[in-house]
Amino acid sequence: MSSAVTDLLGILDLEQLEVNLFRGRSPQVGWQRVFGGQVIGQALVAACRTVEGRLPHSLHAYFLLGGDPKVPIIYDVDRIRDGKSFTTRRVVAIQHGAAIFSMSASFHNDEPSFVHQAEMPKVAKPEELPSEAQIRASVMPMMPDPVRRYYERERPIELRPVEFQRYLGKKIPDGRFNVWIRATGKLPDDPIVQRCVLAYASDMTLLDAALVPQGRTVFEKAIMAASLDHALWFHRPFRADEWLLYAQDSPNLCGSRGFSRGLIFTADGTLVASVAQEGLLRERRE
Repeated sequence: MSSAVTDLLGILDLEQLEVNLFRGRSPQVGWQRVFGGQVIGQALVAACRTVEGRLPHSLHAYFLLGGDPKVPIIYDVDRIRDGKSFTTRRVVAIQHGAAIFSMSASFHNDEPSFVHQAEMPKVAKPEELPSEAQIRASVMPMMPDPVRRYYERERPIELRPVEFQRYLGKKIPDGRFNVWIRATGKLPDDPIVQRCVLAYASDMTLLDAALVPQGRTVFEKAIMAASLDHALWFHRPFRADEWLLYAQDSPNLCGSRGFSRGLIFTADGTLVASVAQEGLLRERRE
């Protein structure tokens, strides 16, 4: 298992302070704000620790304040409902006495039903795309400094963008952005761990997808970007340490708020999750 994945699993392993109270920490990597996917993943872990026998099938979250990576985050879980078919939890993340994040999560077990799903886009397979080693050797020297620094770090989630040329200034005509993702090491078989890791990863590229139609990226110094809310639905079982295609697009950007959505497929085309997010995207003023 890679050290980055070990660190991620440690970050997701919250300390229980009381029956419904948990404490999480942030990696000390010099970021000014806590990564939004970390708070989503930790909040989902906190909710799951109060539910037995059911898996999360959806979450809806709001980012209220930027998180401070220097201090722990307290997660307060409200056991709203334990029903016959569904369980509902509300989680509030707290720092410095103020709520920085709130999330509602619903839990349900699979049952017999009608079935259909969207078709996976026909894109290059991860094996056909430049590996991270190849990107470092060829593409990375041409990337802007912030993009290059991001790819140089050891990360728990490997990303292989299909349209990686957008980071070199190429505009994508249809505005779609496809990224293959997977954990960089083997994860425990626990389906809750798999879902919490995917929740963490689901916030990594979705905000940036709202700038694809503009031919811009959140890595530009002139762009100020922040996630405002995040919704995630789990449809079918999966492994987050195997390749998943994150197919993203952005139907709207207006009033400095960009709306992005994503479908997540296994390599064989099975739809396993859907994601939606609105984010703040501003051009910095001098």
